[in-house]
Amino acid sequence: MFVFALAVVFKLFSIQFIQGDVYRQLAEKRTVKDFDIAPNRGNVYSADGSLLATSIPKYDIRLDAVQAQQAVFDEHIGALADSLSAYKGKSASYYKDIIRKARRNKNRYFLLARNISYSDYIRLRNFPLLNKGAIGGGLIVEQTTRREHPMGEIAARSIGYERFDEDGNVSRAGIDGAFGEKYLRGVKGKRLKQKIGNGQWKPIADFDQVEPQDGYDVYTTIDVNIQDIAHHSLLGQLEKYEAEHGCVVVMEVKTGEIKAIANLAKTSKGTYYEKRNYAVYESHEPGSTFKVMAMMAALEDKVIDTSTVIDAANGRKYFYGRIINDSGHGYGKISAAKALEVSSNIGLATIIDDNYAKDPMRFINHIKRWKLNDSLDIPIQGEGIPNIPEPGKSNWSKNALPSMAYGYNLAITPLQTLTFYNAIANGGQMIKPRFIRSVKSFDKDIEVFDKEVLVNKICSDKTLAEIKDILKNIVIRGTGQRMYSETFSMAGKTGTARTDYANYEEWIKERKYISSFAGYFPADNPKYSCIVVIHKPSTKVGYYGADVSGPVFKRIAQKIYTDTPLIDEVKTLEFKNDLVINEYETYFENARKYKELMPSVVGMPAMDAIALLENLEVNIKVKLKGSGTVRSQSIEKHQKLKPNQTIVLEAS
Repeated sequence: MFVFALAVVFKLFSIQFIQGDVYRQLAEKRTVKDFDIAPNRGNVYSADGSLLATSIPKYDIRLDAVQAQQAVFDEHIGALADSLSAYKGKSASYYKDIIRKARRNKNRYFLLARNISYSDYIRLRNFPLLNKGAIGGGLIVEQTTRREHPMGEIAARSIGYERFDEDGNVSRAGIDGAFGEKYLRGVKGKRLKQKIGNGQWKPIADFDQVEPQDGYDVYTTIDVNIQDIAHHSLLGQLEKYEAEHGCVVVMEVKTGEIKAIANLAKTSKGTYYEKRNYAVYESHEPGSTFKVMAMMAALEDKVIDTSTVIDAANGRKYFYGRIINDSGHGYGKISAAKALEVSSNIGLATIIDDNYAKDPMRFINHIKRWKLNDSLDIPIQGEGIPNIPEPGKSNWSKNALPSMAYGYNLAITPLQTLTFYNAIANGGQMIKPRFIRSVKSFDKDIEVFDKEVLVNKICSDKTLAEIKDILKNIVIRGTGQRMYSETFSMAGKTGTARTDYANYEEWIKERKYISSFAGYFPADNPKYSCIVVIHKPSTKVGYYGADVSGPVFKRIAQKIYTDTPLIDEVKTLEFKNDLVINEYETYFENARKYKELMPSVVGMPAMDAIALLENLEVNIKVKLKGSGTVRSQSIEKHQKLKPNQTIVLEAS
């Protein structure tokens, strides 16, 4: 027993004086450590400054019920209970009882409010006892951020996100994902927390050891009006034709700026949502929209002119043992221009095979010079890879060339097709599609993105003029004539391509098509180019490009020019409106007396209206129906607001 006692004494001495520092450091490490504080992610804005994505701070307010001295606690518990009662609605005695119980139970992490706004956070931290901070009153504040898309599901996939899973793996989509790491994410801060048991940690102080640095703001090229038009035009047509999925892209002709991009896919319930960015990632056979490229190559090489007579036969023609068909009974002998206007597969296959079969690389080199064999290298991740066959590759055969002439046996993305048509519209300059205008920190430019030219001139002015005439005539008298309008000119090319036809017997049982239309408007002085691609419409309803995708293009073009002004001209800044001045002076006078009056938020962006109302000096709840601009408010302006009152805003 004596020896055992000596051993215990020796061990205690060793722990206390020899290994004491090591154990003390280990204990402190296990009970106190730094936690990362996520910065506010930068905002994503549209071209006109409307919010597309933003990070909204939310706060949890807790109380270390043991921290305050007994005298301080007893002095302020009554006033704190009264304040909580006014804020949350239950009786003051209820809050006094549960806080006293928390102190008796030595609860150092007692929840007072969860997921509250910044204005509510400021209000609560000024309540009695809580206003003494972490040391004097036991206040614990935890901040989180939530990413919000004020426009809802409109362009959600293109706006995108950056997400991390529990293992730290990151997935990035759209603009938010593309520019997140470099600009939007910001720099993490550090906050010291102490372990209080049961896996819970509480902040040691009510300030951060290292303050987080918020991310920069990204200003996109998206126009919210055009985006809304494109989204709903596509949605209506997908629903009508019960299609699997589709996409729309609208590009500004001179700059290459993407003004709208919509991608919608069908759910198992028959509704549509932004599942994938089909315009960017989906590389597929373009069908008849590629005939324009084939015709331009032949015109540029002068192997034909627009009046060259082509024998399109009677609707069936053999090419190396394989039949190529045209609709109906065929077109017989027609001009090359007419072959493109009526979208004759035989006509284009004949032109290309007759003139390039002996030297196919002469034709393919045009495709390469137009960079259609390369991806556009846009910053958005997941861009589809084009597939252009050529001699020597596994996908090359004698039939490859005539098939390519009418858009088969090759694959490019809708965005690539649009980029080419946009070059036709702007006079021959192929411009890289651009989604971002600038990156800013408040009003300071961090980086500005300018127009990037991929091909300075895709063809001669003569070829360009000829192809523009044909594209205009396609809408007037060709396959797109159902789109024709006497009051508004458009130019473009329809496309109807088979898909999933590898097993032809199965395809015959259930035919599947890709319907498309690519072009620009107005035809004579183009402002915008646009492509519409709709996959697998119900053949019971219709599947031709002119019927399925053409109306979407027409609706977008006409609504842009009726709903969206092309030029905003301010003649003078010296503008006075007596009604507005009187309204402002009346409201200002009342606001000086009462800081609890309901303002008028009609006409404001919905997110700005919510921010304004949440910062009033009265605790209210704001409920938003819809998105966009506020159209009505449930409480009239100048009415005095009551605590916990709910205001309903309707926006569209």
